[in-house]
Amino acid sequence: MMGEVQAQEISLHVFNAEQRKAIVEVVRQALKDDPTILIDAMQSLRQKSAEHQQAQNLANVRANWSTISTAPRYAVRGNPQGAVTIVEFLDPRCGYCRRMAPIVDDFLKRHSDVRLVEKVVPVLGAASVVDTRAIYAAAFQGHYDSMRRALMQDAAKPDDGHLKEIARQQGMDVGRFMKDMSSPAVVEMIKSNLVQAQTIGLDGTPTFVFGQAAVVPGAMDADQMDRLLKATQGKH
Repeated sequence: MMGEVQAQEISLHVFNAEQRKAIVEVVRQALKDDPTILIDAMQSLRQKSAEHQQAQNLANVRANWSTISTAPRYAVRGNPQGAVTIVEFLDPRCGYCRRMAPIVDDFLKRHSDVRLVEKVVPVLGAASVVDTRAIYAAAFQGHYDSMRRALMQDAAKPDDGHLKEIARQQGMDVGRFMKDMSSPAVVEMIKSNLVQAQTIGLDGTPTFVFGQAAVVPGAMDADQMDRLLKATQGKH
């Protein structure tokens, strides 16, 4: 027992005060001679932190997959029975989401075995909230997709008059549409999407969830989407 205690004391006092001071001076001089040491260390820490966050986000996706991968029929695109489910979180006012829209359309045309679930999340302010309410209100009259497309191509301020005109052009009952924008069902849908976005650690839009294999923030090109799909299929 005495030997173990002595060993622990020795391990705690490997360096004396002068030796520790000398080590600090060596490190300080090394940083002066080559500041990139500190930069490299910070980058390494950031990378490890990002990797840890990505792993946590993916764990949350897997734990909540049944909810995250579910949406009303009108918000499911591509093949409803597709072998691979991809979830897209988007804001209708987001420039990157708008840029991705034709890329996603083309991606679904090329891959007939993909089920795409859309989650509209208003994260860019009041205008995003109004647009999102309009999109889900239009869904009650079978115009979810047409309203989403119209608003994602529209730079105009989403005031009542403008939204009424879009609804009128699409053949909707305008009075019902305006009432539905404030309905409990629309509010609950938006709240649910925002909770799910928080669950996956959403830090911006668009964010794509490729099955239970990857959470991918930001805009992508067609090749990147294809590579991620291939990697996801390999994990099924």
